[in-house]
Amino acid sequence: MTAFETWACRRMAALSLLFGQREAALRYLGRILAANPQDAESIAAVGYQYAQAGRKSEALAFFDRLVALQPDNAEAHFNRGFLLQERTDHDGAMASFRRVLELNPQHDRALYGLGLSLIATRRLEEAIAPLRKNTKLQPMSPYGWYQLARVEFELGHRDEAQKILDHLQRFEPKVAGQLERETGLKVTPT
Repeated sequence: MTAFETWACRRMAALSLLFGQREAALRYLGRILAANPQDAESIAAVGYQYAQAGRKSEALAFFDRLVALQPDNAEAHFNRGFLLQERTDHDGAMASFRRVLELNPQHDRALYGLGLSLIATRRLEEAIAPLRKNTKLQPMSPYGWYQLARVEFELGHRDEAQKILDHLQRFEPKVAGQLERETGLKVTPT
């Protein structure tokens, strides 16, 4: 396949997606991969489209292929970890998220993902550090704060959980309300 043909297939895949034709886009990307099985951009695009379509096992196979081809591709490792986490393969997910963090220590989504898998495997003390770092990198996102508060509460650190609840109340009252219902803590009146 010539460079022009590759370019044309990429454009046709993009147009197909624009018009909601995922299978057509996958066929165009498949043409590229048939000619060049190591085309990282197409491997990533196919993996992403499979994930979006709910074809998680196929998506995972493409991200496995991509990390083998590009072991320093943080986003490929992240996507792989996300898919593993969805399959409740938390050990595999944690390994992927840790690789992302080796490559990019400021990757807030990998920190959050690592925290979730640590929580799922009941390694609550270990979950605190990545969740705290996530909240520093994403201070206005309620997700990291919520999970951190739940961990602190489960560990018996009620004062820490209370501080987080009060903090959440200032910018995300619905999440604070959910945390109140789940923990029995109450927002401190200001």
